[in-house]
Amino acid sequence: MYLADSRSAAETPRTPGGLGAAVPGTVLALGAVSLITDISSEMVTAVLPLYVVAGLGLSPLGFGVLDGINNGVGALVRLIGGHLADRGGRSHKAVAAVGYGLSALCKPLLLLVHTVPLIGAVLAVDRTGKGLRTAPRDAMISLATRPEHRGRAFGVHRAMDTTGALLGPLVAFGVLRATVDGYDAVFAVSGCVAVLGVLVLLLFVPARRAGQAPGAPRPALRDSLTLLRLPALRRLTLCAVLLGLTTVSDSFLYLLLQRQLALPATLFPLLPLGTAASFLLLAVPLGALADRIGRRTLFLLGHGVLLLAYALVLTVSASGVAVAVLLLHGTFYAATDGVLAAAAADVTPAAQVGAGLALVGTGQALARFVCSLAFGAAWSAWGGHTALATTAVGLALSAAVVTVLLRTLREVPA
Repeated sequence: MYLADSRSAAETPRTPGGLGAAVPGTVLALGAVSLITDISSEMVTAVLPLYVVAGLGLSPLGFGVLDGINNGVGALVRLIGGHLADRGGRSHKAVAAVGYGLSALCKPLLLLVHTVPLIGAVLAVDRTGKGLRTAPRDAMISLATRPEHRGRAFGVHRAMDTTGALLGPLVAFGVLRATVDGYDAVFAVSGCVAVLGVLVLLLFVPARRAGQAPGAPRPALRDSLTLLRLPALRRLTLCAVLLGLTTVSDSFLYLLLQRQLALPATLFPLLPLGTAASFLLLAVPLGALADRIGRRTLFLLGHGVLLLAYALVLTVSASGVAVAVLLLHGTFYAATDGVLAAAAADVTPAAQVGAGLALVGTGQALARFVCSLAFGAAWSAWGGHTALATTAVGLALSAAVVTVLLRTLREVPA
């Protein structure tokens, strides 16, 4: 029922020590790398807005623009990372290592820069590292896992990744409480943790060869872009873009929830932890469910859950509904994040799996960035309630179109 893999089971690589396992050792090792790296990244993310706005005097709007530009840089660089990872040999691990290394280098650099332009440059390099590593990392997960188990494997990885996202702010809070020079201490500890993540990648993640045939020419960047000529991949990318254009960013949703329900400002920092906890609990079971009922089916259902979360924010004013919204929000991510990556791997040739994952992921990321800009403008013009209601209608229409597109999508022959 789900999208068929573009290569036969006989061509699917096996991992040493993980023969026939639903979750090979490579996936667990990459999950450990992501867990450690996310602790480092979220330590900085938790304190950076306050540091830049309160400490350096940048306006909240200025910080939003800065963060948006950097996210856009990361999305575009993802294409380059996917292309480089597919150039034969052991490129997936090498490109991922460069990406993780760049991000690790940026954490101590925050100790040295104290102006907004320089901080923006450091953040841009950090996002470049994230963009470089995402596609090759997901490609290694895909190539190490049997097709029928990819949903579960991506679910396990995303659960470990989210564990890091939960622990990072807590570690930052502890460091701030325990030290005098709080921000500098957070940046220093974050850098040390990031280096540990790179070491785990280098020492424990095996370097797998890409799926190229011996003697085959290395794909050029234009070959990566021409992957969109594959009907299944093109249609899947279009679906990700359509739904991304109506997916409100987390920050806007939390702010709407806080204002709509009149939650105390002291509770605001806990809202992301609610989503992350729900994501952590559901990523593995929903990944396994995707393997059984079909990845495109669960991907659509996940956006239906998000639409329900929007409806609750718009119609219910009881404070207790916040828990339900956060549970639904985390469920949405658990049903779509790793599931989309698994579906993209299913319809991409083995030799270009990094580029295929990058195309789908970049399309979705850029669409969400456009949605954030449009939603911010709509909020300023009409108010947050009307902006969310308009977005919800758009999401319902997009989901209807995507349902038709995916239903008519032909499976790729094994």
